[in-house]
Amino acid sequence: MRIDVFTLVPHAFAWLTEQRPLAAVLGTELELRLLNYRNTTPLKSGQVDDDPYGGGAGMVLRVDVVAAALDAAYGGAPDHRVVALTPQGRSLDQQLVEELVGEQELTLLSARFEGFDERVVEHLATDAVSIGPYVLSGGELPAMVLLDAIGRRLPGALGSDESGIEESFSAELEGGLEYPHYTRPAEFRGWEVPDVLLSGDHARIAEWRREQSRARTVS
Repeated sequence: MRIDVFTLVPHAFAWLTEQRPLAAVLGTELELRLLNYRNTTPLKSGQVDDDPYGGGAGMVLRVDVVAAALDAAYGGAPDHRVVALTPQGRSLDQQLVEELVGEQELTLLSARFEGFDERVVEHLATDAVSIGPYVLSGGELPAMVLLDAIGRRLPGALGSDESGIEESFSAELEGGLEYPHYTRPAEFRGWEVPDVLLSGDHARIAEWRREQSRARTVS
């Protein structure tokens, strides 16, 4: 799978791609390209933003700048999904992650300042995705969240067949893999690991985890 991320700060992604254990988690099945809007901007002096019409605080990433970046990378509108990362988008959940994992190519658009010219979302992107109802200083952190969530679902990303099987339950669980985790020792200060997890019965364990996940979602 290839994911292209358009950003103004490509170096912000270095920790995700170079530092362990995250680099190991992403595995070898993900081809990541980082493209800087400033390298293809049609404006002088590397300008990419402008004051919004009607006034208001902050600067907005211009629509012609984003269009130029896409044209330079793809020779026009790409024929795959283009995701604009914005607080107004569809909420990111495991169901959406599983949906995007099925794509062969994916483009992520991140913004800085006060976000995108709305025409980017309306006409240049096919999807708008949000990691939460709050405002960040840019789209790099949301892009990294989405990259990590997608990357760990690709073949070979986790380095453990058992972990991959375990995570495959995520599409069935309400709220994803939000069940309790326990490690050794099995008893510590009188606090014991649930017997079902020590049973070795994978079907029972899977059902217990589903129940725990549903209970946490409801609460």
